[in-house]
Parts: sequence; C-alpha cells; structure tokens
Amino acid sequence: MQQQPLQAPPPPSEIRPEPKRDGIDVVINGERFRHYGDPAMPLLWYLRDVLRLTGSKYGCGIGACGACTVLVDGQAMRSCVTPVSALKDRHVTTVEGLADAQGNLHALQQAWIDEDVAQCGYCQAGQLMAAADLLKRKPDPSDDDIDTIANLCRCGTYPRIRKAIKRAAAALKEGKA
Repeated sequence: MQQQPLQAPPPPSEIRPEPKRDGIDVVINGERFRHYGDPAMPLLWYLRDVLRLTGSKYGCGIGACGACTVLVDGQAMRSCVTPVSALKDRHVTTVEGLADAQGNLHALQQAWIDEDVAQCGYCQAGQLMAAADLLKRKPDPSDDDIDTIANLCRCGTYPRIRKAIKRAAAALKEGKA
C-alpha cells in the first residue's frame, strides 16, 4: 500500500492580528518584565517558575515563615502571598539583585559570610531581604529592632544573624559597603 505524501494545510484566506494582550509591568532587579499570565499568580511562583530566580524559597505558603521575602519598593514583603497584580509598575528586589551591578556583595551578604550565618541556608535569602529592609529603616538597629524581623530559621542561627546585621550596619555606617 502506497502512502500519500503529507501536505501542508492551505494558508488562511485572511490574516487578522490578535488584539493587544494586557499585561502587568513590573521591574525586578532593575529589569522590566511584563506578566501576561494569571494576575492572581503569587509573585513567588512568577519569580521561581517564569523568571528562574530561585533565591526566594517556598516555606509555608501563608506568609508566616519569611523564606520568600523580597523587597517591593524597598519594603520587605512575602512573595508567596503577594499576587503579581499588586505589583503593577512597582520595583521588586530579590536576593539575586541585592549585590550591585558589578557583582560587589551588599554589606549584608558579606557579613553573612564573615559571620558564617548559614547552616542549611534555606531561609537565608528571606533573612537577608528582611535585614536589608530593617537597615534601610534603622541604620543602627538595636537588638529589639532586630528581634522585629519575624522570619523563621529552623536551624536557629539567630545569634549569628544578629551579629551579621550589626556588622553590616557598622560597615554601611563607615562607608565600607
């Protein structure tokens, strides 16, 4: 039995442009993106699954643990409970964007290394972002100020986190960062 050769379908009789798709513009780590998907999508999944920025972690999914913390217009925000629709024309900074454009570490990142903060490391991106928010608001934080950071660390590295935040604050004050 002889098979018929495959033929391409005929072209459409007329071509109609698709209507312009509305999207949500957001600036992430200094770069503009347009989200065309579900506006209710949590920012965490947009960052991780669409943009492949995997520093922010999924911890609890209800905004309680802080592993997903990012900065939105400079303020700490839980990305697991923040829909992309809430970010129209806003600026998001993830842990990947904390260092400067030349790759120089932020004072907090260097302090985290110097104080050997991380154990398992899962929560550390969120801890860093919450600490960046704190230092922006309180450049010389007290222990009580640091205790207001509500991010959880299952490994219990809180004493090292405290030391690292104070080290970074001192470095920023001295202009070393």
